[in-house]
Amino acid sequence: MHWILFSFITAISESLKDVFSKKSLRKIDEYIVAWSLRFFSLPFLLPLLFFIDVPSLNQSFYLMLLLSGSLNILATILYMKAIKESDLSSTVPFVAFTPLFLLVISPFVLNEFPGVFGFIGVLLIIFGSYILNIKQSSDGLLKPFKSILKEKGPRLMLFVALIWSISSSFDKIGVQNSSPIFWAIAINSFISIVMFPLIVYKSSKIFLQLKNNFKKLLPIGIFSSLTLVSQMTAINMTLVTNVISIKRTSSIFSVLFGYLIFREKNIKNRLLGAIIMIAGVVFITLFD
Repeated sequence: MHWILFSFITAISESLKDVFSKKSLRKIDEYIVAWSLRFFSLPFLLPLLFFIDVPSLNQSFYLMLLLSGSLNILATILYMKAIKESDLSSTVPFVAFTPLFLLVISPFVLNEFPGVFGFIGVLLIIFGSYILNIKQSSDGLLKPFKSILKEKGPRLMLFVALIWSISSSFDKIGVQNSSPIFWAIAINSFISIVMFPLIVYKSSKIFLQLKNNFKKLLPIGIFSSLTLVSQMTAINMTLVTNVISIKRTSSIFSVLFGYLIFREKNIKNRLLGAIIMIAGVVFITLFD
């Protein structure tokens, strides 16, 4: 059951990464923050190479690195755009739809099928994220879905959830053909290198922005590296669907941080959604 611990570490680290990213986006453009998320994790990941066995790499590893890396470049940029446009508590919950997409994708890519209780748990987490995004009881049951059409942040985050449901399966194959820590190092290195020409093209005064905001960007890298290592370790122990479902409970922490740090509103409905999500986690961890 160690995968449960690593999954929860992933969720908390993911949420803290969001907090520092949201703060950074006040003064720095989303392309630099997206790149920094990957690049500033490398100083904490690369030294781990001295403590692990470097695996023998095959064609499958490089193919998965290319596929997952390319998808994650797009997802990371869209993620930063989403939390820049809207509140953490109204955008982050939409990534909880990743497990729903995984229920469709994982059987074809990984031949993984969650049990009945795991399926119920995933649905509860998705339903909880739906309730969590209802701003007021008078808004109506379709309000969260209307927000996807009307608000840019939630709409972008739903697309991120779809991308991650695909890349998570590629991540597992990559881990199976290397090791959890080595894969985390490889994927971040790939994204940092490939993405750099993009930020040169899209951003202005790059080095000045990095120099002036180094202290804001460094914590993003710290929590990003912790998220990656714990997630890759967890998915090597159990079903991808289970790990990603628990990782999405980061929405709970993001709602609380959004309320406490950024003074975001509508905390009551969003806490109700959080309780439902926790019920989903209980179903996955205790009964499946």
